Amino acid sequence: MKTRLRLRPINSAILATALCFGTAAYAQDASKTNNQASKTSSTGDEYPDIVEIDVFGGVSVYGSVARGLDTKLVDGGVVGLGVTWNASRRVGLELWGDWNQANVEFRSPSAPGLPTYSFGSRNYFLGGDLVFNLKPRGSRVVPYLEVGVDAVQFTPTDKAKFQARSAFNEATFFSGNLNDNLQVGLNYGGGVKFHLSDHFGIRLDARGLWSRNPTYGLPNYPNGGIYIPSKDKINGLQATVGLVWYLGQVPCDRWPTPAAPQPYPPVNAGTISGAEGATICQGKPVTLHSNASTPATGHKLAYAWKLNGQASGSDSPDFTFTPNNTGSFTVEVTVTDTTPPQPLPEKPAKMPLRCWVQPTAPPPPAPVTATTTVTVNESAPQVTSVTATPNALTCAANTSGTHTATLAATATPSACGGNLTYKWTVTEGSVSNDTSPNATFDASTLNFESGAQGQTKTVTATVTVTDESGKTATKTTDITVNCPPQFVRLSDVIFAKNNARVNNCGKRVLIDEAAPRAGSGDYNIVLVGHRDSDERENVAVVGRRGRRRVTERRALDEQRALLCAAVLSGGTGTCGKVDPSRIKVDWVGTDQTSEAQPGLCGTSNLPSQKERRGSTVSAADKNRRVEVYLVPANSQTMPPAVKNVKPLPESEVKALGCPK
Repeated sequence: MKTRLRLRPINSAILATALCFGTAAYAQDASKTNNQASKTSSTGDEYPDIVEIDVFGGVSVYGSVARGLDTKLVDGGVVGLGVTWNASRRVGLELWGDWNQANVEFRSPSAPGLPTYSFGSRNYFLGGDLVFNLKPRGSRVVPYLEVGVDAVQFTPTDKAKFQARSAFNEATFFSGNLNDNLQVGLNYGGGVKFHLSDHFGIRLDARGLWSRNPTYGLPNYPNGGIYIPSKDKINGLQATVGLVWYLGQVPCDRWPTPAAPQPYPPVNAGTISGAEGATICQGKPVTLHSNASTPATGHKLAYAWKLNGQASGSDSPDFTFTPNNTGSFTVEVTVTDTTPPQPLPEKPAKMPLRCWVQPTAPPPPAPVTATTTVTVNESAPQVTSVTATPNALTCAANTSGTHTATLAATATPSACGGNLTYKWTVTEGSVSNDTSPNATFDASTLNFESGAQGQTKTVTATVTVTDESGKTATKTTDITVNCPPQFVRLSDVIFAKNNARVNNCGKRVLIDEAAPRAGSGDYNIVLVGHRDSDERENVAVVGRRGRRRVTERRALDEQRALLCAAVLSGGTGTCGKVDPSRIKVDWVGTDQTSEAQPGLCGTSNLPSQKERRGSTVSAADKNRRVEVYLVPANSQTMPPAVKNVKPLPESEVKALGCPK
């Protein structure tokens, strides 16, 4: 097997330039060393380079294999990273890795008439070398030699694998097994390293490569497709330029360190003044002053204030804040001397910059702190009296009673309070003029349950007094509201037009609802008759006087009220047995000032029944009615709809019997 290394002109030029530049630099550094004859230059350790980190890039060149199909790894670029530990002054250990582009070409076709085959490939190197420095560690220019072992992964690209496994290429070139190939090799070479500064430099490197020729998983004998003979060797060359970061430090105790300037004298914290003997009011600003000082002349002090542990105020010896509540406020000021420090010594001219340790500036005087406590006492207005005149009222149902009371409050402001504002509230009812010391309470809107028993409610009136700082004070007074027994209104009994007959719906209201409650003795029944404006004023009433029948005319609204009374007291058939003395009547003609509440069929506790034609209830009948009220037996107050209540004319109602 023959392997030949062929360098393209441009790669040869790059490598030659790098080697020439390194040789010139080495010669220049050697001349400088001889001329200066300094200890540092002759013995090395002038620059820190215990550890070197090298990021490099360049070109890679490979020879071709003369056997088989004349396999050639195409020249390409290379990038990598190396880390060197200079364990001694002359010997170092380097761990490096790189990536280089090395596409593969078969320069001979696998069969007559077929094109040559090629595919993309990348080489991944990981190596370890022993480095021999030709000048001591730490010199400005260090030529070196290196030798070591490496592992290289010859890796076709994903695209190359995909194309190799395509049906056409597999059938034509038998390339389906194309895959990665790991080989172990040797590397050797040398270069030169330059310090551009203590921790930064460049590196020129030429590294020869030797390993077994990769087969990429392809056959190693001719089988009609592409193949690579096994057990061949391949040579390569990498020429790179790198950027180097140097880590480490050399002893610098040969140069004395100048002493630092002396520190400034301490600051006197002093006290915080401004609140002694003053009246501290909530919502009013308070100004405090720091009495800190320093014995040094021309020094500037900085002030940092805190209020209850939170930064507040500005860089000033004075601090103003406004207490927003009562209690204790902790005020703290930290005073710092901010005068710039004295100039520090400069580096001696002959001391290397890497060995110069800037003397530490003397610490400024330690900050000092002073603390004081400002107390804001409770400062609220006082309500000295609250009255309600009168303090006993009656409900709206008692039209002749007193329904309103005058509320009056007397209050005094606090020392810090200022003007007062007032606000009245009540637990029930309404208040007018409620933002002045004198307001009016109205019990008319209180709600009482309907019933035959009297009721009493206690209403609490509260006045809240607020001063300008937002502090409040409250005081209350009670008002008693009495309400006599209340009437109960039942559904209206509705009539057909120009008719006084009580239909079944009306009988249910009277007999099922009114009669049982009147029988308990708690209520009397009051009936108020109405007629609509489109009805006749009077109706004919047929009765008996002795043995003869007589016909009279009576007001329609009156007749309706009397017939309802007859249904309640008739005592036979479908009529009730209410004592006539517990029934009172009134009739008001076409007066409809009271709201109609018609009773509809099927609303009682009995199931609805079919009404006789012409007697059903409709919206047009709502004014043809008799109002039905249950009035407490001992009440002197009548419902508003009653104009002129009358005892029941028992003889006339008795003559009506039990209406059908």
